[in-house]
Amino acid sequence: MSRRRRGAAPVARFFIVLNLVCVIVPIALIAVWAFADRWAWPDLLPQEFSLRGFSEVFSGRLGTGWPMILLSIGIALATAVLSTVVAALAARAMTLYRWRGRSLFSFSVILPFIIPSTVFAMGVQVLFIHAGIARTVPGVVLSHAIVALPYAIIIMSEVTRAAGTRLEDAARSLGAGTLATTVHVTIPALLPGILSSLSMCYIMSFSQYFLTLLIGGGSVRTFAVVLFPYLSSGDRTIAAAYGLTFIVITFAVFLIFELLLKRFGMKEERTLYG
Repeated sequence: MSRRRRGAAPVARFFIVLNLVCVIVPIALIAVWAFADRWAWPDLLPQEFSLRGFSEVFSGRLGTGWPMILLSIGIALATAVLSTVVAALAARAMTLYRWRGRSLFSFSVILPFIIPSTVFAMGVQVLFIHAGIARTVPGVVLSHAIVALPYAIIIMSEVTRAAGTRLEDAARSLGAGTLATTVHVTIPALLPGILSSLSMCYIMSFSQYFLTLLIGGGSVRTFAVVLFPYLSSGDRTIAAAYGLTFIVITFAVFLIFELLLKRFGMKEERTLYG
């Protein structure tokens, strides 16, 4: 067994290095292009550097800049929280209880994976127009949540199934009420799934282009809506500046998620076990 492990170690290290290269090299190229004003072939480095790309990103012209960035972050956070809360409740109903129609509901969860996104977006647009929430921020948030919800339910179902109800039953047997059990037992037990669900839903919402353009109707301008035209326009400097800003913002939000949830989890662990 030890010989097999030693033989597999070089292969594992090779794939780890290959994965890092595939991730780091594109990000490094984006970072260089974001500051390059002129980069002609065959030179390995740009001939001129400038902040033209970031000036365009943060200029505030044509509805861009910090208001657009903050709106995009707010929409993505609202989508992540809404999807995770609904997914946690749905996962609990699907995994811990038996009721008529549970199998049909479980199958309906994967329907957004089966239906083409274009057809789904057009149907949602018609529904939202009749409901009067098209071209509004709540409409965009709700449409993003509908798309992200199946992923969140799958994540939360696995975590809920693994956690079970043993800790909750023990807490109730010791006299804890429903609220205390939920806050001090259930939520800490689901923290890994909550973090994964929030991260997945956030990145799906923050990078959503077609659905935002269709439901927002041009009235709701998010980061992805502004970014994609630059990707197809051929101005690599501005596109790279938007791409690098996208990476930094996403990483910062993920870091905040993890720090808050870790601190909350450590606090609850000290409360439970002294």
